Amino acid sequence: MDFDAVADELYRLRPEHFTTARDTHAAAARKAGDRALAEKIGKLRRPSLSAWASNLLVREQPDQVEPLLRLGEGLRQAHHDLDGAQLRELIRQQRVLISALSRQAGQLAAQAGRPITPEAQREVESTLQAVLADPDAAEHWAAGRLVKPLDAAVGFPAIAQDAVRRAPAVSAAPPPAARRESAADETRRERLAKAREEAESAESELRAAEEEATAAAHDAEGAKKQADQLRQRVGSLAEELERAEEEHRQAVAAERQARERARFVDRRVTEARRRAKAAAARVKRLTTGSR
Repeated sequence: MDFDAVADELYRLRPEHFTTARDTHAAAARKAGDRALAEKIGKLRRPSLSAWASNLLVREQPDQVEPLLRLGEGLRQAHHDLDGAQLRELIRQQRVLISALSRQAGQLAAQAGRPITPEAQREVESTLQAVLADPDAAEHWAAGRLVKPLDAAVGFPAIAQDAVRRAPAVSAAPPPAARRESAADETRRERLAKAREEAESAESELRAAEEEATAAAHDAEGAKKQADQLRQRVGSLAEELERAEEEHRQAVAAERQARERARFVDRRVTEARRRAKAAAARVKRLTTGSR
Protein backbone atom coordinates (compact mmCIF):
# COMPACT_ATOMS: atom_id res chain seq x y z
CA MET A 1 0.00 0.00 0.00
CA ASP A 2 1.42 3.37 -1.08
CA PHE A 3 0.66 6.53 0.92
CA ASP A 4 0.52 8.87 -2.09
CA ALA A 5 -1.83 6.54 -3.94
CA VAL A 6 -4.10 6.34 -0.89
CA ALA A 7 -4.04 10.14 -0.40
CA ASP A 8 -4.82 10.75 -4.06
CA GLU A 9 -7.75 8.35 -3.85
CA LEU A 10 -9.12 9.91 -0.65
CA TYR A 11 -8.97 13.51 -1.88
CA ARG A 12 -10.94 12.56 -4.99
CA LEU A 13 -13.82 11.34 -2.81
CA ARG A 14 -16.78 13.49 -1.83
CA PRO A 15 -16.18 14.94 1.66
CA GLU A 16 -18.92 12.85 3.29
CA HIS A 17 -17.16 9.65 2.14
CA PHE A 18 -13.65 10.71 3.19
CA THR A 19 -13.54 9.68 6.85
CA THR A 20 -14.89 6.16 6.38
CA ALA A 21 -12.52 5.46 3.47
CA ARG A 22 -9.55 6.89 5.39
CA ASP A 23 -10.25 4.73 8.44
CA THR A 24 -10.64 1.66 6.21
CA HIS A 25 -7.23 2.24 4.61
CA ALA A 26 -5.61 2.94 7.99
CA ALA A 27 -7.08 -0.29 9.38
CA ALA A 28 -5.80 -2.24 6.35
CA ALA A 29 -2.30 -0.83 6.81
CA ARG A 30 -2.40 -1.66 10.51
CA LYS A 31 -3.57 -5.21 9.76
CA ALA A 32 -0.70 -5.56 7.28
CA GLY A 33 1.70 -4.65 10.10
CA ASP A 34 2.65 -1.17 8.81
CA ARG A 35 1.81 0.95 11.85
CA ALA A 36 3.76 3.97 10.57
CA LEU A 37 1.71 4.07 7.35
CA ALA A 38 -1.51 3.53 9.31
CA GLU A 39 -0.72 6.53 11.54
CA LYS A 40 0.22 8.67 8.53
CA ILE A 41 -3.04 7.83 6.75
CA GLY A 42 -5.01 8.40 9.96
CA LYS A 43 -3.66 11.97 10.18
CA LEU A 44 -5.18 12.95 6.81
CA ARG A 45 -7.98 15.44 7.34
CA ARG A 46 -11.34 15.64 5.59
CA PRO A 47 -11.50 18.54 3.10
CA SER A 48 -14.11 21.27 3.23
CA LEU A 49 -16.61 21.44 0.37
CA SER A 50 -14.74 24.24 -1.44
CA ALA A 51 -11.34 22.57 -0.87
CA TRP A 52 -12.71 19.34 -2.36
CA ALA A 53 -14.02 21.23 -5.40
CA SER A 54 -10.60 22.88 -5.83
CA ASN A 55 -8.90 19.48 -5.58
CA LEU A 56 -11.38 18.09 -8.09
CA LEU A 57 -10.44 20.83 -10.55
CA VAL A 58 -6.73 19.96 -10.25
CA ARG A 59 -7.29 16.21 -10.53
CA GLU A 60 -9.95 16.16 -13.24
CA GLN A 61 -8.58 19.04 -15.33
CA PRO A 62 -4.77 18.86 -14.95
CA ASP A 63 -4.30 20.85 -18.16
CA GLN A 64 -5.80 23.86 -16.35
CA VAL A 65 -3.12 23.88 -13.65
CA GLU A 66 -0.18 25.17 -15.69
CA PRO A 67 -1.96 28.21 -17.25
CA LEU A 68 -2.97 29.48 -13.80
CA LEU A 69 0.53 28.96 -12.40
CA ARG A 70 2.09 30.82 -15.36
CA LEU A 71 -0.39 33.68 -14.97
CA GLY A 72 0.48 33.94 -11.28
CA GLU A 73 4.18 34.15 -12.08
CA GLY A 74 3.52 36.86 -14.65
CA LEU A 75 1.32 38.86 -12.27
CA ARG A 76 3.87 38.73 -9.46
CA GLN A 77 6.67 39.78 -11.84
CA ALA A 78 4.64 42.62 -13.35
CA HIS A 79 3.65 43.75 -9.87
CA HIS A 80 7.29 43.74 -8.83
CA ASP A 81 8.32 45.66 -11.96
CA LEU A 82 5.38 48.07 -11.71
CA ASP A 83 4.71 47.38 -15.38
CA GLY A 84 1.34 49.08 -15.79
CA ALA A 85 0.60 47.92 -19.33
CA GLN A 86 1.44 44.34 -18.58
CA LEU A 87 -0.50 44.44 -15.31
CA ARG A 88 -3.61 45.67 -17.06
CA GLU A 89 -3.50 42.78 -19.52
CA LEU A 90 -2.67 40.20 -16.85
CA ILE A 91 -5.42 41.45 -14.53
CA ARG A 92 -7.88 41.10 -17.40
CA GLN A 93 -6.67 37.53 -17.94
CA GLN A 94 -6.90 36.92 -14.19
CA ARG A 95 -10.59 37.83 -14.05
CA VAL A 96 -11.45 35.71 -17.08
CA LEU A 97 -9.45 32.68 -15.98
CA ILE A 98 -10.59 32.70 -12.34
CA SER A 99 -14.23 33.07 -13.39
CA ALA A 100 -13.89 30.20 -15.85
CA LEU A 101 -12.01 27.91 -13.45
CA SER A 102 -14.30 28.52 -10.47
CA ARG A 103 -17.31 27.83 -12.69
CA GLN A 104 -15.64 24.66 -13.95
CA ALA A 105 -14.92 23.52 -10.38
CA GLY A 106 -18.61 23.99 -9.54
CA GLN A 107 -19.66 21.99 -12.59
CA LEU A 108 -17.26 19.14 -11.73
CA ALA A 109 -18.61 19.04 -8.17
CA ALA A 110 -22.19 18.89 -9.45
CA GLN A 111 -21.28 16.11 -11.89
CA ALA A 112 -19.71 14.21 -8.98
CA GLY A 113 -23.06 14.37 -7.19
CA ARG A 114 -22.23 17.10 -4.66
CA PRO A 115 -23.14 20.62 -5.88
CA ILE A 116 -21.35 23.34 -3.93
CA THR A 117 -22.99 26.28 -2.20
CA PRO A 118 -22.54 29.94 -3.24
CA GLU A 119 -20.29 30.43 -0.20
CA ALA A 120 -18.14 27.48 -1.25
CA GLN A 121 -18.01 28.90 -4.79
CA ARG A 122 -16.60 32.15 -3.40
CA GLU A 123 -14.05 30.18 -1.40
CA VAL A 124 -12.93 28.44 -4.59
CA GLU A 125 -12.42 31.86 -6.19
CA SER A 126 -10.47 33.03 -3.13
CA THR A 127 -8.27 29.93 -3.39
CA LEU A 128 -7.54 30.67 -7.04
CA GLN A 129 -6.70 34.28 -6.15
CA ALA A 130 -4.27 32.96 -3.53
CA VAL A 131 -2.67 30.70 -6.14
CA LEU A 132 -1.96 33.78 -8.28
CA ALA A 133 -0.59 35.83 -5.39
CA ASP A 134 1.53 33.30 -3.50
CA PRO A 135 3.89 30.68 -5.01
CA ASP A 136 3.61 28.52 -1.88
CA ALA A 137 -0.17 28.54 -2.17
CA ALA A 138 0.19 27.67 -5.85
CA GLU A 139 2.34 24.64 -5.01
CA HIS A 140 -0.08 23.55 -2.30
CA TRP A 141 -3.07 23.85 -4.65
CA ALA A 142 -1.36 22.01 -7.50
CA ALA A 143 -0.84 18.97 -5.22
CA GLY A 144 -4.63 18.47 -5.14
CA ARG A 145 -4.83 17.77 -1.40
CA LEU A 146 -6.31 20.95 0.05
CA VAL A 147 -8.12 20.54 3.36
CA LYS A 148 -9.49 24.07 3.56
CA PRO A 149 -9.70 27.03 1.16
CA LEU A 150 -6.65 29.25 0.72
CA ASP A 151 -6.75 32.98 1.51
CA ALA A 152 -5.51 35.40 -1.10
CA ALA A 153 -2.54 37.55 -0.03
CA VAL A 154 -3.89 40.74 1.57
CA GLY A 155 -3.53 43.76 -0.69
CA PHE A 156 -2.32 41.94 -3.79
CA PRO A 157 -5.12 43.07 -6.16
CA ALA A 158 -5.31 46.56 -4.69
CA ILE A 159 -1.54 47.11 -4.92
CA ALA A 160 -1.54 45.79 -8.44
CA GLN A 161 -4.31 48.16 -9.47
CA ASP A 162 -2.42 51.01 -7.82
CA ALA A 163 0.65 50.02 -9.81
CA VAL A 164 -1.40 50.08 -12.99
CA ARG A 165 -2.52 53.60 -12.21
CA ARG A 166 0.90 54.84 -11.12
CA ALA A 167 3.00 53.24 -13.85
CA PRO A 168 2.57 55.78 -16.71
CA ALA A 169 5.06 58.66 -16.31
CA VAL A 170 3.72 62.27 -16.34
CA SER A 171 6.11 64.99 -17.48
CA ALA A 172 4.24 67.91 -15.98
CA ALA A 173 1.57 68.38 -13.31
CA PRO A 174 -1.88 68.78 -14.88
CA PRO A 175 -3.90 71.92 -14.18
CA PRO A 176 -6.35 71.91 -11.22
CA ALA A 177 -9.35 71.39 -13.50
CA ALA A 178 -7.64 68.46 -15.15
CA ARG A 179 -6.72 67.05 -11.74
CA ARG A 180 -10.36 67.36 -10.62
CA GLU A 181 -11.53 65.69 -13.83
CA SER A 182 -8.87 63.00 -13.43
CA ALA A 183 -9.96 62.36 -9.82
CA ALA A 184 -13.60 62.13 -10.92
CA ASP A 185 -12.64 59.75 -13.72
CA GLU A 186 -10.65 57.68 -11.26
CA THR A 187 -13.62 57.51 -8.90
CA ARG A 188 -15.86 56.43 -11.74
CA ARG A 189 -13.35 53.79 -12.80
CA GLU A 190 -13.13 52.47 -9.26
CA ARG A 191 -16.91 52.35 -8.97
CA LEU A 192 -17.14 50.67 -12.35
CA ALA A 193 -14.52 48.09 -11.37
CA LYS A 194 -16.33 47.42 -8.10
CA ALA A 195 -19.67 47.12 -9.91
CA ARG A 196 -18.13 44.67 -12.37
CA GLU A 197 -16.69 42.61 -9.55
CA GLU A 198 -20.08 42.57 -7.81
CA ALA A 199 -21.76 41.61 -11.08
CA GLU A 200 -19.27 38.78 -11.61
CA SER A 201 -19.82 37.60 -8.04
CA ALA A 202 -23.60 37.76 -8.48
CA GLU A 203 -23.34 35.85 -11.75
CA SER A 204 -21.19 33.22 -10.03
CA GLU A 205 -23.74 32.92 -7.22
CA LEU A 206 -26.53 32.66 -9.79
CA ARG A 207 -24.75 29.84 -11.61
CA ALA A 208 -24.13 28.03 -8.34
CA ALA A 209 -27.78 28.49 -7.33
CA GLU A 210 -28.97 27.23 -10.69
CA GLU A 211 -26.72 24.18 -10.44
CA GLU A 212 -27.92 23.58 -6.89
CA ALA A 213 -31.53 23.93 -8.01
CA THR A 214 -30.93 21.47 -10.86
CA ALA A 215 -29.38 18.99 -8.44
CA ALA A 216 -32.26 19.48 -5.99
CA ALA A 217 -34.80 18.93 -8.78
CA HIS A 218 -32.96 15.76 -9.79
CA ASP A 219 -32.98 14.55 -6.18
CA ALA A 220 -36.68 15.40 -5.87
CA GLU A 221 -37.47 13.44 -9.03
CA GLY A 222 -35.54 10.47 -7.68
CA ALA A 223 -37.34 10.74 -4.34
CA LYS A 224 -40.71 10.88 -6.16
CA LYS A 225 -39.90 7.72 -8.12
CA GLN A 226 -38.83 5.98 -4.94
CA ALA A 227 -42.03 7.13 -3.18
CA ASP A 228 -44.14 5.81 -6.09
CA GLN A 229 -42.34 2.46 -5.91
CA LEU A 230 -42.84 2.28 -2.16
CA ARG A 231 -46.51 3.24 -2.57
CA GLN A 232 -46.96 0.38 -5.02
CA ARG A 233 -45.13 -1.94 -2.67
CA VAL A 234 -47.34 -0.85 0.23
CA GLY A 235 -50.44 -1.52 -1.90
CA SER A 236 -49.13 -4.95 -2.84
CA LEU A 237 -48.30 -5.75 0.78
CA ALA A 238 -51.75 -4.52 1.87
CA GLU A 239 -53.40 -6.89 -0.62
CA GLU A 240 -51.13 -9.71 0.51
CA LEU A 241 -51.98 -8.94 4.14
CA GLU A 242 -55.70 -8.97 3.34
CA ARG A 243 -55.35 -12.35 1.63
CA ALA A 244 -53.36 -13.70 4.57
CA GLU A 245 -55.97 -12.46 7.05
CA GLU A 246 -58.75 -14.16 5.02
CA GLU A 247 -56.74 -17.37 4.89
CA HIS A 248 -56.20 -17.08 8.63
CA ARG A 249 -59.93 -16.65 9.24
CA GLN A 250 -60.64 -19.68 7.09
CA ALA A 251 -57.98 -21.70 8.91
CA VAL A 252 -59.45 -20.70 12.31
CA ALA A 253 -62.93 -21.73 11.12
CA ALA A 254 -61.58 -25.02 9.79
CA GLU A 255 -59.80 -25.61 13.08
CA ARG A 256 -63.02 -24.93 15.01
CA GLN A 257 -64.97 -27.34 12.80
CA ALA A 258 -62.27 -29.97 13.15
CA ARG A 259 -62.36 -29.67 16.93
CA GLU A 260 -66.16 -29.93 17.00
CA ARG A 261 -66.02 -33.01 14.74
CA ALA A 262 -63.31 -34.50 16.96
CA ARG A 263 -65.49 -33.98 20.05
CA PHE A 264 -68.47 -35.53 18.22
CA VAL A 265 -66.41 -38.52 17.16
CA ASP A 266 -65.05 -38.85 20.70
CA ARG A 267 -68.61 -39.00 22.03
CA ARG A 268 -69.54 -41.66 19.44
CA VAL A 269 -66.46 -43.66 20.35
CA THR A 270 -67.33 -43.43 24.05
CA GLU A 271 -70.94 -44.47 23.37
CA ALA A 272 -69.83 -47.32 21.12
CA ARG A 273 -67.35 -48.48 23.74
CA ARG A 274 -70.11 -48.37 26.36
CA ARG A 275 -72.47 -50.38 24.15
CA ALA A 276 -69.76 -52.87 23.31
CA LYS A 277 -68.97 -53.32 26.98
CA ALA A 278 -72.66 -53.80 27.82
CA ALA A 279 -73.06 -56.28 25.00
CA ALA A 280 -70.00 -58.19 26.16
CA ALA A 281 -71.40 -58.33 29.69
CA ARG A 282 -74.73 -59.61 28.42
CA VAL A 283 -73.05 -62.28 26.38
CA LYS A 284 -71.06 -63.31 29.41
CA ARG A 285 -74.17 -63.55 31.53
CA LEU A 286 -75.99 -65.52 28.94
CA THR A 287 -73.05 -67.79 28.51
CA THR A 288 -72.74 -68.38 32.25
CA GLY A 289 -76.45 -68.99 32.63
CA SER A 290 -76.45 -71.63 29.91
CA ARG A 291 -74.07 -73.77 31.95
